[in-house]
Formats: sequence, C-alpha cells, structure tokens
Amino acid sequence: MSADIGLIGLAVMGENLVLNMESKGFTVAVHNRTTAKVDEFINGRGKDKKFIGCHSIEELCKNLKKPRKVMVMVRAGDAVDAMIEAVTPFMEAGDIFIDGGNSYFPDSTRRMKQLEQRGFLFVGTGVSGGEEGALNGPSMMPGGSPAAWPHVKPIFQAICAKVEDGSPCCDWVGEEGAGHFVKMVHNGIEYGDMQLICEAYHLLKHVLGMNNQQLHETFAEWNKGDLESYLVEITRDIFGKKDDEKPNEYLVDNILDVAGQKGTGKWTVIAALDMGMPLTMIGEAVFSRCLSAMKDDRVEASHVLPPGPRVQFQDKKKFPNSIRDAMFAAKMVSYTQGYLLMRAAAKEYGWKLNYGGIALMWRGGCIIRSKFLGKIKEAFDKNPQLHNLLFDPFFKDKVAHCQAGWREVASCAAQYGIPVPGITSALSYYDGLRCARLPANLLQAQRDFFGAHTFERVDKPRGQVFHANWTGHGGNTASSSYNV
Repeated sequence: MSADIGLIGLAVMGENLVLNMESKGFTVAVHNRTTAKVDEFINGRGKDKKFIGCHSIEELCKNLKKPRKVMVMVRAGDAVDAMIEAVTPFMEAGDIFIDGGNSYFPDSTRRMKQLEQRGFLFVGTGVSGGEEGALNGPSMMPGGSPAAWPHVKPIFQAICAKVEDGSPCCDWVGEEGAGHFVKMVHNGIEYGDMQLICEAYHLLKHVLGMNNQQLHETFAEWNKGDLESYLVEITRDIFGKKDDEKPNEYLVDNILDVAGQKGTGKWTVIAALDMGMPLTMIGEAVFSRCLSAMKDDRVEASHVLPPGPRVQFQDKKKFPNSIRDAMFAAKMVSYTQGYLLMRAAAKEYGWKLNYGGIALMWRGGCIIRSKFLGKIKEAFDKNPQLHNLLFDPFFKDKVAHCQAGWREVASCAAQYGIPVPGITSALSYYDGLRCARLPANLLQAQRDFFGAHTFERVDKPRGQVFHANWTGHGGNTASSSYNV
C-alpha cells in the first residue's frame, strides 16, 4: 500500500488534517519527530484506518506515490527550513514540499525559489479553522509553484469546507508567497473582528450594565442578522459558560485580561506600512493586544490617573442597536482595508489574486467565516475591478444606514472614557476617505519649510514638484526625493 500524501507533525492541526484526509478516501503516511507519537496515533485515533505509520522521514518518502507530496505542520520559521533540509534528500525532481503552517510570506517566496532551483515544487498554504476546521473542513489558501496545484488540488478541495452550493473553500491563490500572504491578511482581519467584538462587550457591560445572560442573549440575536459569523456565535456561547472551578460564576469573568498573539497580526501591519497602506483598524487591534499585556501599568494607572467623566446615559433601549451598527460599519472598513492591502501586494509582487475567490475561500471553515463574506464575493462578481469595497452599492448603503449609530457609539465611548480604538479608528478612516481635501497640504508645507522636501501644487499637473523660500533668506536647493 502506497500513500497519496505524507504529513509530518502530528500535533493538533496535523492529526486532525490527516483524519480528514483519510475520511475522504486518501491513504496518508504520517511521521512525527517524537516517534512514540506515531505509534500512539496509529494505535489510537488512526486504528484500522488507511494510515502508514513511519518512524523516519526516509520511510515516509519511500511510501509515497510519485510525485511525492510531503506536507509539514511545524512552527513557522527555522523549523520549516530545517524540515526542508531533512526531507529533500529523499525526494526527486518534481516532488512537492507543502508548508501548512503560518509562515511569513517572504519566507515562502524564498523557499519556493530555492526548491525550484533544485528541481522540486513548493506549496505554502494557509490553513484556517483550528482543530474543528482541520477535522471537518478548513479554509485553505494555497500558493507557490503553479505546477504543483494540479497534484494537490484533488486532496485540498476534498478536505476543505464547502459553502451552500458545494463550492470548496480552497482555490489556487497565486505564485510565490501569495497563499501565506492571504492567510496573513485573514489573520489580521481576524484580529480586527475580535477587537470589535471586545469593544462591543466593554460598552454593553460598562455602559448598559448587562450581565452575562443578557450578553449571551444579545450576541445570540446579533448572530441572526448581518453580523452572523463564527466569532459572534462562539462569543454568544462564551457568555453562557459557567466556571468548572467556581460553578456559581461565569468563566469569562475569571479570565485574566491579557491577550496573547503569535505575530500574524503584526506581520499584516508591517506589510501595510511597507506598502504605504492605511491599515488602521487592524493596527489598532494589534496595539490593543499590546496594551492589554501592560497589565501592571494599567492597574497602577487606574489608581493614579483621574477616572473618566460621569455622565447620565439617556436611552439604554436603543443603544445596543447602535453598538451593532458601529460593529458592522467598522467591520466593513476593516475588510476594505484588508482587500486594499492585498491589491497593493498583488501590484508589488506581480501576483494575480482572485478577490472574489478569496472571499469564497473565507466563507466556510475559517475563523472569520461569516454571512458578510458572501456579499464581498457578490461585489467582486459584479465588478472584478472594484477598487474599494466601500464603493460597492451594497456596502455604501449599509454604511449610510449604520452611520448614525456608529457616530453615537464613538461619541458615547469618549464621554464615558471607554476605549474603542477599533470603532473610532475605522470611523476616522471612513471620514478621511470621503474627505476630498485633507490638511496634508499644511503637513507638506511644514516638511518643505524645515527640510526642503518639496510639494506639488493644486494648479499644476501631478508629478511636478516645487520648493518655496519660506523665510526669504533660505536657498533654492530642494531635497532630491519626494515620496507619496
């Protein structure tokens, strides 16, 4: 018996992925650095199934059909490079190395080029959905060597999640590191979605005084409308979970308010800065996690700095609807910014990204799966050249509908002294985007005044630059570069 694919790394994601593959009719060779884990799996969850347990990488490669397909599920970074060096001695030209971890996209571009130079093919694929998704159908975002796609497509599209019409939440993203780039943006958007939900929770709890049962009911209601999504659904369930150690209390209240992060959100923001894209919503989500980690400073500040203003809230009955609208509007901005970043990357690296297809990939299986993504798919189906999601009639009308509540929430949060950086930064972006003339003319005058950085004029063609002798005794020499 020979295997259709081999997988190295039987941790949570790897183990569940191979069980998924086997359930779809594929034979899978498995290996783990700690070989006892292989035996444990073969005699446990993999018992009497189509698995080949391998105690060495050489054994795994010998048991694979050609072209060999070796998928590794290991920690991003040096571990992937070490695995490439461990696997390739047992591979032949045309064999395929698949990195299924959360690798940084420039690393995937480098690995593809290096492996192709040696005659191998490379696939770097984002896999989203966590343990449940890996087992029952994840969202998969493969990129790398185009020649590899026909060989991995039958497996990937068989195991991935499907939307209502049966379409797979997996398709070829693009060459080089495009797959991992799209997964990185997915994770950045995930940061933003989670931040907005947390801000809504903060307002509902501390402005409206909702208890956990009321929070549970509110998120259950929201999950029936425009905000229907996996993250809103699990938030609903979180508010209903009692603490096993303290049965009379809710678990969420006993969790320390310090957020962790693995780096993909930070990578998304760095990529946006490198490309000059205003990824403000996701940036605030990353910085909010950083601020949460400063627990000792926050506790000290709560005793040292004066409290927020005491104001009387007037209409508590309608305010949850305003919070819902603010969440939805800010979410639209976050996705708009994410798509603009992907468009900028496609231009920068020469990738051909299918933006509607990416929305379809995210419709099911992944952490940000939601009803909302179907509308993004429809927007790009109607206009494949759509530059900005907010220009699509559906999203334009939705923002118009949500705008009053969005502004009310931003104003109320400021009055109460409650931080809502996601909601307010998204609103500032929206207001900045629709502002035909920003005060950057003054900023550029300042730059030219102190550094002779030059400026363009409204009454001259774009691209012509000028320098003014602001003080009357300065020179006419200007800086050699003007970057916009």
